[in-house]
Amino acid sequence: MSNITAKMVAELRAKTGAGMMDCKKALTETNGDAEQAVDLLRKKGLSAAAKKSGRVAAEGLVATANDGNRCAVVEVNSETDFVAKNEAFQAFVAGVAQVVLSENPADLDALMALPFPDTGRTVAEEQTHQIATIGENISVRRFVLSAVSAGSVASYVHGTGKIAVSVALQTESQDEAVETLARQIAMHVAAANPQYLKRDEIPAAIVEKEKEIMRAKAIDSGKPENIVDKIIEGQINKFFGEVCLLEQVYVIDTDKKVGKVVEALAKELGSEITLSEFVRYQLGEGIEKREDDFAAEVASMTN
Repeated sequence: MSNITAKMVAELRAKTGAGMMDCKKALTETNGDAEQAVDLLRKKGLSAAAKKSGRVAAEGLVATANDGNRCAVVEVNSETDFVAKNEAFQAFVAGVAQVVLSENPADLDALMALPFPDTGRTVAEEQTHQIATIGENISVRRFVLSAVSAGSVASYVHGTGKIAVSVALQTESQDEAVETLARQIAMHVAAANPQYLKRDEIPAAIVEKEKEIMRAKAIDSGKPENIVDKIIEGQINKFFGEVCLLEQVYVIDTDKKVGKVVEALAKELGSEITLSEFVRYQLGEGIEKREDDFAAEVASMTN
């Protein structure tokens, strides 16, 4: 039997996009013949997909698709960031975003039952096909579609698909400056990570909890009781400025707040503009990730 090296495993993985262990097994079964191993992986693909579907998928891509006044944001996960560079995976993610944009499914189950473009398969069937072809678990995790009746919904994807944002500006104005501002605010959202659009969206329990913490800190620091309430008032306004998009300092012009920037453009164009919604997806947020050493894993399989 040929000695299966880490280089051979890596080369087969680069050629096929299959998982490392699948590449190792294929090379072992074909006595190190790379071409036969490719054929074997293709033949075994569909039968192996079900086994892969239970594995943790916390990498992948977030992506957007928009048509001016609507924007879809999606997250599709894979097991490793290596797969995120696979063209077939990237095409699948883009296709899912387009399905959301065109069909506006009610929920994830509805999305998975819809036809995937140009394949004759549903989104769920195409996902299974990609699992088999690429060799890792893949999962469409979440999506959202934002829309305005008039105005612009712009998007921004940061880096290589780690953060995706959409921002909706409702307005009757057709000026290109509206779309430009929506995109700039989307870039702001990617950087500043607001949790809410405005302060009245924050649950009362969260505000009260923050006030309790502020009060305890003020008292522990020896501040007189008669000024504690004033201290809390100032600190809670600072809290709103950190978590509410409209009250955040605008990263593109730090002399202004986001809400004031929107108001300024509305005044300039003579048309009311409302920042009605934003969406921010960060890849893998909320998923417990497994920490792996890629090099060590390959080495352990080939020793």
